Amino acid sequence: MNRRIGEIVGQVLARLRPKAKSLIITVYGDAISHHGGSAWLGSVINLVEPLGLNERIVRTSVFRLSKEAWLSSMQIGRRSYYRLTEMGRRRFEAAHNRIYHYNGKPWDGRWTLAVTNIDGMDAERRDSLRRDLGWLGFGQLASGVLVHPDPDRSAVRQALAEAGVQDRAVMMTAAAEDWVTPEALRDLIHTCWDLDRLAADYNEFLDTFRPLWQALSGNGELDPQMCFVVRTLLMHGYRRALLRDPMLPDELLPAHWPGTSARVLCRNLYRLVQSAAETHVMGMLETAEGPVPEAHPAYYTRFGGLQSAD
Repeated sequence: MNRRIGEIVGQVLARLRPKAKSLIITVYGDAISHHGGSAWLGSVINLVEPLGLNERIVRTSVFRLSKEAWLSSMQIGRRSYYRLTEMGRRRFEAAHNRIYHYNGKPWDGRWTLAVTNIDGMDAERRDSLRRDLGWLGFGQLASGVLVHPDPDRSAVRQALAEAGVQDRAVMMTAAAEDWVTPEALRDLIHTCWDLDRLAADYNEFLDTFRPLWQALSGNGELDPQMCFVVRTLLMHGYRRALLRDPMLPDELLPAHWPGTSARVLCRNLYRLVQSAAETHVMGMLETAEGPVPEAHPAYYTRFGGLQSAD
């Protein structure tokens, strides 16, 4: 059975074709952040080797991620230790809640509008703000006007602060009139967001990872290294679709939305492999003080609750 699982994992890896930098960010966010966040580069190289990344690729990718302010390094003797920068941590945490702590609360019917064509704001800051708001799920309603039915308000404030426009941004909330038809709202949604492409992304995720769930769920004892590889590829594939998802309320989504099935599959497969994956991570990673610390308690709140390896 392990050979069959290995073949399926190889097929998943070939289908995803993850870029090295993005895969390393996934590993830091999903596997290293809750173990203190810092690790010796040599141990990271050993950890990600089963994902098809050799030492040269990892060193090059880590160097570039440092230049892009995702990672920072500390040198002790001949060893380099890398952790997510404050900016990198905030960016990952912006996705963290969407991935691990989905909250499908009822929609109150209100829309948040962001006006970005503000006099006195230079083009670079406007573009940066639009990208950051797009990252948070805002869709473009008109030139310089972005909209979202239920954004993460603390993340919006953080984006405004990082763009340096918190004292100039115009954000407002409004509700549609009672007589506005569901058809008009559907037209608005399809104008602002490409839900057809997003549905295709989620269906691709389901087609890719269902065979893994079917193979692993009845396999008894699981290999820790294989579980780490599966968990990493799972989060990489899910994050790829999820980060394009505006996380619209259920009331505004089409019937039989594949994002719902994708979320359930991701949760179930993550819960299945995470304990063995943690065993592998703990055995591979090293910090300047020795082995990495135990997982932070917050780790066990992911996906509604995880079981510890104990």
